[in-house]
Amino acid sequence: MKYLRKSFLLLLLLSNCLFAQVEFFKLEKTTTFFPEWKELKNEKLNYYYLTVPENWDIPEGKKIKIAVVVLKKTSEKPNSNATIYIEGGPGAGSIGGIWRWLRHPIRQNGDIILVDVRGTGFSFPKFCPDLGKKFLEILSKNQNSTKDEQQKTIASMACKQDLLNRDIDLNSYNSKSIAKDFNALKTALKYYNWNVYGVSYGTYTAQVYANDFSQDIKSLILDSSISNISQYYNSNATNYMSSLNKVFDACKNDPNCNKQYPNLEQVYYETIEKLDKNPITVKVDKKIIPSGKFTYNAEDFKIAIQQALYNNQLIKLIPMLIIEFNKGNENTLSSLVAAFSGALSLDYGQYYCVSCNEAIPNNSITAFNKDAQNYKKLKGGLSFYKSDFLVCDKWNFGSGSLKKTINDLSNLSKITSPVLVFSGEFDPITPPSNGKMTVDKFKNAYLVNAPISGHASSFSRLGSEIISEFIQNPSLKPDTKELDSDNKVHFVTDIKINGGVSKFGNSLNEFNLLFFAPFFIAVIILFISIFNFSYELIRKRKETQNKLMKFLIVVTSLLALFIIIQLVVALDDTARNNFYILAFGLPNEFSYLFLLQWVFIILTLVSVIYFLFKIKSISDASIMFTILFSLILVGIYFQYWGFLF
Repeated sequence: MKYLRKSFLLLLLLSNCLFAQVEFFKLEKTTTFFPEWKELKNEKLNYYYLTVPENWDIPEGKKIKIAVVVLKKTSEKPNSNATIYIEGGPGAGSIGGIWRWLRHPIRQNGDIILVDVRGTGFSFPKFCPDLGKKFLEILSKNQNSTKDEQQKTIASMACKQDLLNRDIDLNSYNSKSIAKDFNALKTALKYYNWNVYGVSYGTYTAQVYANDFSQDIKSLILDSSISNISQYYNSNATNYMSSLNKVFDACKNDPNCNKQYPNLEQVYYETIEKLDKNPITVKVDKKIIPSGKFTYNAEDFKIAIQQALYNNQLIKLIPMLIIEFNKGNENTLSSLVAAFSGALSLDYGQYYCVSCNEAIPNNSITAFNKDAQNYKKLKGGLSFYKSDFLVCDKWNFGSGSLKKTINDLSNLSKITSPVLVFSGEFDPITPPSNGKMTVDKFKNAYLVNAPISGHASSFSRLGSEIISEFIQNPSLKPDTKELDSDNKVHFVTDIKINGGVSKFGNSLNEFNLLFFAPFFIAVIILFISIFNFSYELIRKRKETQNKLMKFLIVVTSLLALFIIIQLVVALDDTARNNFYILAFGLPNEFSYLFLLQWVFIILTLVSVIYFLFKIKSISDASIMFTILFSLILVGIYFQYWGFLF
């Protein structure tokens, strides 16, 4: 009886402890994060806020809210394969990319959990979501890298001060705290364990999570992994040039690429010299840059090429991109500002909280510079990354300064859960060697090398299928035959460069009815005139007046409609093949469309001149004028988009 009483008291004490622990976090349902996205209403999605301690060492203290979306599995099978996805950055949330997961194959047999980690996305408190826009404005100025770094530091310190003014504990925003958030979320959602899928910096957070809460891990998927945090910055120039040299070699060994873009490596370094002496200023949409201008210098060129190496589709365009920079093609370079502005979409407040806590302190500016000196013609490496040392030096000083963190990952070698590691051959930030070193950390790991991929190679169709199969059969070695068989980069050649293509595509994508209304009215008028005048010319030949005028209008209107329809078809066809081509122009097979636009302009002018000469003898002059005005309006739209000049 005595032992029974002790056991009961022990059980009661344990339950009270557990109950007290559960009280430290709370999961509450909320409304959709995408009220304007009607398509999501038909999806089985649950939206939550997880309330957790800001500082897990003071669990009864200040609370923060973590945004969570659960994409429920699409099959009726029992849910035993939930997967939590960890975005990279640091400073990126995963919920904003929900479209990628709606039809992902892993959703068929298990829930997918997307989380905006503390300090990002829809989570609270908000940090500095607009700091990336300020950085883009700084980069857009015609100034040297030193001034860029200084202004970037000033903007970052203003962000830090704002966080301190709001009583945000900067030391609580790191991988260690995020790992505790994930453990609490798993408990709150009542999963026994789950598959953990991290990409880029998310792989480092995933490793911290797996080390600290190995019981939560059913399997681990690490794409573009950070194998050693102390080499993340120290080998920056080497990682970049290793990837870029592979592009130079691949182009040289590709007859079509080498013919159209000869001496690519030489042109690359010549372009750095050119832009160092004579930066190029281009006009951009004021929605992107308030000044309406962006000045490309050598540093902007280098980071543009480095960012292009991240993306499989952009890798195919790098030779053409280098040539366009070398030529100083303002129309093309203008359209690229929007394409690359996404690289600055992180929440940089959270970025610096994490980077200045666990990445920068474990690297050194001396090692960074020493590595960059191995590539003299690169002129100092990539200042975009080098500036992080200057920012963190200030960020970690004074009030609210961060403590250096060295995360213990020694438990990873004891984990028996299966691990799948992806690496891309052209990855400029987490090179293929990282994949091999990451695999060596674990007992039961598989490595998948994507031969023509850059960063985040698992996002491809084949990568998604490999992950899905791995999750279903984690004990089997992944089948990578199809992935391995496509081992040659198919560089894009034979493109008709035209800046109007991207502007036309943006107009269609952003579709503004008020903007398009005059255009649509003009097209309808042309359409009616074609049928009306064709009928008169064919069926009432003897009675028809102003035959030549009407014939010119029919031919010109038909040509206008043909051009419009074919432009839409060309954009759709090109986008399906490689969306980023549209930033440059269209494949040569559609180049006739640009010639036809000039034919259309000439026919319109001839029609107008003929109308002015014959206006007194034209009985239905007002109708003719309306049709001619519609033709002129279509031509104005062509010129607005930039197809002609």
